[in-house]
Amino acid sequence: MKISTKGRYALRLMLDLAMNDTGEFISIKSVADRQDISGKYLEQIISILSRSGFVKSVRGPQGGYKLAKAPSEYTVGMILRLTEGSLAPVACLEDDVNQCIRASFCPTLVVWKRLNEAINDVVDNITLEDLANMARENISNDYCI
Repeated sequence: MKISTKGRYALRLMLDLAMNDTGEFISIKSVADRQDISGKYLEQIISILSRSGFVKSVRGPQGGYKLAKAPSEYTVGMILRLTEGSLAPVACLEDDVNQCIRASFCPTLVVWKRLNEAINDVVDNITLEDLANMARENISNDYCI
């Protein structure tokens, strides 16, 4: 599994909105400048986040975007699944019921299940608030999103 730039940039965009929240709406241009990401690409990503209700938007000269909920209410997993789809390391774990004909006797399934559990445990237990706190404390320098 490899997280695409869309997923990584969506996470950075949401984190930027969380960390720069003054109550005012934030322009995509200002996020693009701070994050050194193409504004056009961020517009594509923000439309996904907006349609899903993750962000609120206002048009016009004073318009922009802000989080629809508190940063503590968004997990990394929520954002990545929205932009990436399933985070399962193998196709047979993407559905609730494993459809693979080899599932009942597959000797490697235990590896994929444990890897899937580990991935979900990480992304579902880190919130935007956690990331913002880490960034403020410079802890996140060991990790690049």
